[in-house]
Amino acid sequence: SNKINIAIDASRNRSGGTISHLNGILTNLEPEKDNFKEIHLWSYQELLNSLPDYPWLYKHRHKFLEKSILFQLYWQLVILKSEVNRFKCSIVLNTDAGTISSINPCVTMSRDMLSYEKGEIERYGLTIKSLRLILLRYIQNRSLRRADGVIFLTKYASSVIQKSCGKVKTLSYIPHGLDKEFHSIKINNNWPKNNSHINILYVSNSALYKHQWHVIEAISKLRDNNKNKNIILNLVGGGSGKPNQIMMNSIAYHDPKREFVYLHSFLSRSDVISKLKEADIFIFASSCENMPNTLLEAMAAGLPIASSFRGPMPEILLDGGIYFNPEQPDTIRDAVQSLISDQNLRDRLRSRAKQISFKYSWQKTAQKTLLFLNSIVANY
Repeated sequence: SNKINIAIDASRNRSGGTISHLNGILTNLEPEKDNFKEIHLWSYQELLNSLPDYPWLYKHRHKFLEKSILFQLYWQLVILKSEVNRFKCSIVLNTDAGTISSINPCVTMSRDMLSYEKGEIERYGLTIKSLRLILLRYIQNRSLRRADGVIFLTKYASSVIQKSCGKVKTLSYIPHGLDKEFHSIKINNNWPKNNSHINILYVSNSALYKHQWHVIEAISKLRDNNKNKNIILNLVGGGSGKPNQIMMNSIAYHDPKREFVYLHSFLSRSDVISKLKEADIFIFASSCENMPNTLLEAMAAGLPIASSFRGPMPEILLDGGIYFNPEQPDTIRDAVQSLISDQNLRDRLRSRAKQISFKYSWQKTAQKTLLFLNSIVANY
């Protein structure tokens, strides 16, 4: 079949997850194999600099994309279409559903869950943030309805979001991939003798739906049991604003002498890998995710995992972990205690989680994405 030119609108992508996704896809594409001729990608300079260079990848910037959101929206609504036509692109891939462009055919990726997950907007009260999330949901619903194809990262996200936006025309489930580095992590299988110095790790920025304060309380309760005095908790990811303040208040209350909670700001991938190598147990306590990347990384590393039962976590982790309610510290405590107490359980779960993680690779993500784009063009 005729090879197509693909336009990618990454003009308003600021999240690390989206940038990783772009890198993962582009690094694993081949024009001959994946049936395309050229890819034209528009974004701001910093993001363009972070992407790989290939003879078939054309990176475009525009001065409006370095300016305020109003300039970015104007570019997306008015200027992008002529650019897409100029380079004879057959289809546009919108890398998030917040787009306001009206170019067809297009495939739109759905990445955001905070606007859709029941009860999450309410955490923000009547604030600019909550109003922004409500407006974003309206824009995303419009964008998803008018797309010729929609990519959902998980079946859970697809189900929840389509209850709001209505049934989309055509969809494909294409999850994030996983860097091979995480599969090659060698975890220290020597469990601390007499349960001494157990290192628990939670990798996530502080946010109202991440519940770090409930994890701190849970570990504090575990330590109150004399057998668990040497448990430490490493919180990696940094943060600011109200959720960071709630977390700091929790530390001040439960660990005033700073004996067991260790805070680390945002870390590079290599530093996160180092933390995974040092950990004995991984906790994931989020109540709102589209696709939980750090959970997937811990699975690939082969750590015993205690996870929130909310959102898509059971869809990703399956029977490879033990579950808890992220808003009930006692259930977090009990889940971690069961991992500490039962070596057979730990070994079985870590082995199962690692096995499940091999389903995810950037190569599969890239191939499925191009297959979907080609099918939309063929049927347009």
